[in-house]
Amino acid sequence: MDVMTPLGDALNRYLDLTSEQMKLTASNMANVDTPGYKTEGFNFEQQFMQEMNGSANADFGAGAEIEQVDGLVARPDGNNVSMDREGMQMAKSQLQFRMGVELLKQQFTNVMDAIHAEAK
Repeated sequence: MDVMTPLGDALNRYLDLTSEQMKLTASNMANVDTPGYKTEGFNFEQQFMQEMNGSANADFGAGAEIEQVDGLVARPDGNNVSMDREGMQMAKSQLQFRMGVELLKQQFTNVMDAIHAEAK
């Protein structure tokens, strides 16, 4: 039995994409001392909208369109990872994830309330 609502499904996609953002940010941070490494990222809002507007047969969660981040200052070794930027990105992703979890918990609470409403 499937108890997911359309909003619950959207929240699952949101959490998957947020998790992917955190992994990518962690990878950038881990490569801060790798010569020639270029910071990678994706436009979260654009990617989420693409997933939400995609067809029902689309392979959701297949991965974001990752690309190199433009406009960052490279060090002499060619690495352009900014720990300040990545720290802010991680904090933003963590807040997004927490919000998504809270909203998903509320969805499950609503489903449970509907189930128990007949028992009253």
